[in-house]
Amino acid sequence: MDTPLLALTRRPSGGLLGHSPKDASIENMRQLIQLRWLAVGGQLIAILVAHFVLGVELPLVPMIAIVVLLAFANLLFRLSVRRSSIMSGELLLALLLDIATLTAQLYLSGGATNPFISLYLLQVVLGAILLRPPLVWLLVAASCLCAAFLSVRHRPLVLPAEFSEESAALMLVGAWISFAMVAVLLVLFITRIRRNLRARDAYAAELAQRAAEEDGIVRMGLFASGAAHELGTPLSTLAVLIADWRRHPAIVRDEQFAEELDEAQAELGRCKQIVSNILHSAGRSRGEAMGSAPVGALLESIASNWRAAHPSVPLDHRFSWTGTPTVAAEPALRQAIWSLLENAAEASPLGVNLNGEVVDEWLIIRVADRGAGFSAQQLARIGELNQSTKGPGHGLGLFLASNVARRLGGKLEAANRPDGGAEVRLTLPTANPPAVEEDG
Repeated sequence: MDTPLLALTRRPSGGLLGHSPKDASIENMRQLIQLRWLAVGGQLIAILVAHFVLGVELPLVPMIAIVVLLAFANLLFRLSVRRSSIMSGELLLALLLDIATLTAQLYLSGGATNPFISLYLLQVVLGAILLRPPLVWLLVAASCLCAAFLSVRHRPLVLPAEFSEESAALMLVGAWISFAMVAVLLVLFITRIRRNLRARDAYAAELAQRAAEEDGIVRMGLFASGAAHELGTPLSTLAVLIADWRRHPAIVRDEQFAEELDEAQAELGRCKQIVSNILHSAGRSRGEAMGSAPVGALLESIASNWRAAHPSVPLDHRFSWTGTPTVAAEPALRQAIWSLLENAAEASPLGVNLNGEVVDEWLIIRVADRGAGFSAQQLARIGELNQSTKGPGHGLGLFLASNVARRLGGKLEAANRPDGGAEVRLTLPTANPPAVEEDG
């Protein structure tokens, strides 16, 4: 976040990117509050300098009372930014308050002849940036009416006798100061508001991108569910055929063929289990609450099952954390890690690495290979759909892993290793803080 204009409103720094429209409206109000503190300080200094230094006779009590009222109102507006959202009407009310207090101060100090009447333009420009067109025109009408009123009704501004011959020059100096104030404040405020609005637009664009990705996931899920239903019958037929072949006398006498049939039956059982998992996951409600699973048991199970399914690809795994951390028991998480291992094995048949550690209540899972690594274009678009050099239908592993991580409140990152190969890092929040040292 931008550093506030005054220390009185300083808040912890943080990025604005990804702000929702509600957050953007709160930030807009916060910027108005900071600007109003400047107005309070500026009005107070101008009144005291004009009265006590320049000797201009001003009604101090009502003018300082207006400054105190503006400061009190600003404190009330500060309470509004603690709520979840700010309505357009509240922004309009804040700007109308500024116009009203400015009108009261100008009425007591020369009206339309006061060079600081140009400060009305500041409110109009801010309204044009922050408000919808109908509300902006309401603000314009209020400013014009107040300026017209000050042209015919105001308390005359009487300069000391020693300044009577230089009154025109003083007015020019005042007009220049007013112009400089408006210019500086507009630059400060508009720069910040534009950043805030760009952050809001970026948030909307990200939501649209995620919606498109979610739509792709839904379509893939429907396709996978339909394919699983269709595969049920041929898999059952193959299971029956293999069972019949295993009882055939010629095959029973051929030990090598019998072993291959045993392996085929095991792989067929694995296929049926995958199909059953797909159908089970498809039947779960999207809003179903997830439990938690121990990180150690999850990763050890994945490593053990993956070794059994890929005996020809060495898997080196190292797990390190304190205590017994847990992670969300999302079925898709297991599949995401499995897909990362499959991708690594395809790029590096000589061996892959699976490392896990918990740092500051975050589970970091690293899958590394010894292959050719990612290209610069792939790294720039990691986790996007169909970002694969293997043609259509490929590249889903990283895309699905990225979406699983995001759904669980984490992220997926990828990089090329200095000593060759690539590393994909999955960062996920743990469900509880760690406590006692444990190495797997």
